[in-house]
Amino acid sequence: MTSTAAELLEVLWGRASTAPASASQLRVLLILEHHEGINLRTLADSLASTPPSTSRLCDRLQAAGFVERVVGPSDRREVRLHLSGRGRSFLADLRVRRESAVRSVLEQMPAAKRTALLQGLEAFVDVAAARIHDEDHDSGSRTA
Repeated sequence: MTSTAAELLEVLWGRASTAPASASQLRVLLILEHHEGINLRTLADSLASTPPSTSRLCDRLQAAGFVERVVGPSDRREVRLHLSGRGRSFLADLRVRRESAVRSVLEQMPAAKRTALLQGLEAFVDVAAARIHDEDHDSGSRTA
């Protein structure tokens, strides 16, 4: 059931196009939104990618106006990555479109089933957020 639900969400969200950003670029934007000012190496580690590949992804996002690069304050060789205003607007618009797609399905569900789904999703979000936080904390302590 989980796999089917995930696939159906992908289909619904696919209708709310992520253009002009690819799936990989969208992932970068979401990471930057939650980790404002991270450096390229940390972003590459988060993506399980190499710094050159990640740099090319960021080049395209910067060319689209979604990402800004800022020289690090203590080390001019370090580049910090920030989501631009246009990048934030893009993510906000994408979320509105995705939410609309999901809402149209939810509106057709019986109220009791929507309530049960809401309770289940709230529990899922709590556990997933804690897990991501713990993994981020664990990887941060390993690199320190």
